[in-house]
Amino acid sequence: MASKRRFGRVRKLPSGRYQARYPGPDGVDRPAPHTFASKTDADRWLSGVETDLNRGTWRNPDVGRVALGDYLTEWVDHRPGLRPRTLDLYRWLHRKYIAPSLGDCFLTDLTPGAIRAWRADLLADGVSATMTAKAYRLLRAVLNTAVDDELIRRNPCRIQGAGIERPSERPTATVAQVFQLSDIVPGRLRVLILLAAFASLRYGELAALRRRDFDPRCRTLTVRATLVERQDGTLTFGPPKTDAGLRTVTIPAAIRRDVRTHLADFVAEDQDALVFTGAAGAVLRRSNFQRTCNWRASVTAVGLPGFHFHDLRHTGNTLASRTGASLADLMARMGHASTRAALIYQHTAQERDQHIADGLSEQIKKDRDRARNGHAKPKK
Repeated sequence: MASKRRFGRVRKLPSGRYQARYPGPDGVDRPAPHTFASKTDADRWLSGVETDLNRGTWRNPDVGRVALGDYLTEWVDHRPGLRPRTLDLYRWLHRKYIAPSLGDCFLTDLTPGAIRAWRADLLADGVSATMTAKAYRLLRAVLNTAVDDELIRRNPCRIQGAGIERPSERPTATVAQVFQLSDIVPGRLRVLILLAAFASLRYGELAALRRRDFDPRCRTLTVRATLVERQDGTLTFGPPKTDAGLRTVTIPAAIRRDVRTHLADFVAEDQDALVFTGAAGAVLRRSNFQRTCNWRASVTAVGLPGFHFHDLRHTGNTLASRTGASLADLMARMGHASTRAALIYQHTAQERDQHIADGLSEQIKKDRDRARNGHAKPKK
């Protein structure tokens, strides 16, 4: 028999548990999402619903009955300002790590326990801590929006530190190793190696450089664009990822002659000509670069097995830090942006960048003089 009460109804089920029902403000008679072990527990739950109705904080439980996979797909599609590679990454993380376990779950069914189990399963299946952190961070951002959309009350992603990436420390090269590597690769790519290390440029920034980006005496270069290679192979030139990426970098004096020689020998006179291209003059794809340079064998030959191209930029930053440059100066030179960096970036003067370049140049000269004997002549 159902018992009478001021708000809602409670009845005992054949199983011995209790079911609570109540009339919503939309006229729909709704059951509680679960049954209760005692009538007191059911009454207490109904009292909470009644309080929410009186305060105007009641939420329609059917609103959040949206599959996470559908919501995440729409979230990515409607996200303004995402760069192409970021779109590719989000869709890949969703397809690879989120959809298989959670894609069919309703938003309202995602609990902190379900999120903890999902993350634990990824790590147990051998997914790296870095990839797991990326997937967790994406899921947390999506569910933050679901909270804003009033589809769920609170974000169930509450694992302390789960979205923080802790990649292993990458190796750095010595100045001598950078020059050894630059002498091994084809001559038209030699300066690309030097600028990656000693100007701290990203691959996409280097591949997008044009003749007009260098001042006449090659004392500075200006990063105005970056080359983006999508997962489907599509190539696009676009602005740097952040405003801080738009920057002018002082080239160390010790490699300016190398840069001038490269421009004279390998780059057309047209101011819009790309500075680094493939053998046939086409845009320099990352995959073509790796194959042309026989990268794995080349870095092994100079004593850097497993060295990545991006490690050249890490090397340059490490060398620059030894000049006594402040964090603000380093962030500005490398084109990094964050809340803190953005505040100090605008106060960084070109004179400090010149100081960094001069300090780098001194290091290059000393190490280059020591290692000059025995080096192969640059190829052209």
